[in-house]
Amino acid sequence: MLRLRRDETGFTLIELLIAIVILGIIAVPLGNTMIGYLHNTDATAGRFTESHDIQIATAYFAEDVASIGVRDFTSTSAPFLQSVEQNVPVAGGKYPCGAAGTPDAMVRFAWTDFPTGPSTTPPQKRVAYVIEGSAAPWSLHRITCSDSASPTTPTSDIVVVHDLASATAASVACTPSPCSSTTPPKRIDLSLSVHDTASSSTPNYTATLSGQRRQT
Repeated sequence: MLRLRRDETGFTLIELLIAIVILGIIAVPLGNTMIGYLHNTDATAGRFTESHDIQIATAYFAEDVASIGVRDFTSTSAPFLQSVEQNVPVAGGKYPCGAAGTPDAMVRFAWTDFPTGPSTTPPQKRVAYVIEGSAAPWSLHRITCSDSASPTTPTSDIVVVHDLASATAASVACTPSPCSSTTPPKRIDLSLSVHDTASSSTPNYTATLSGQRRQT
């Protein structure tokens, strides 16, 4: 008569412990890799958004600077007038631009639009770059106006840069200086510091918008 044997298939306790240890050795670096990948993906996405803003702002800024230059058509020689203003209130300065309640313009440009001769008074175009926001995130707005009967009614108001690092994260430099000269600057640089608000560890992204005035 044959004796039935007990089934001995399966894991011993030692084998199970060894498997758990090996699994832990594999899982820890794999988990760290995945966390690092996700972190880098978020940082890359944030930097891409910032870079996209800078590209758009650069295009607008370069076009605006290329146009600056207000002429005085009350004189037969039509000399230039001051065409760049800094840190001026929305309804103040030579070229008011912006709706009521808008913060002071960090920099404001003006130019004579399509002059037809010294005996006429062609219209003016005005553009104000304004940092808005009572707390983070701050944003850089580009506000456009004309010298119509209501210059404080903007013709457009768009955000060109999101997530500025602070309310003072921008500065303007004119070449030659000062910006307030009656001779329009040949070059204007606007330096910005932008931060990805989704990540407190990502360093600020700095960029400079530059524009060259058309020499006409």
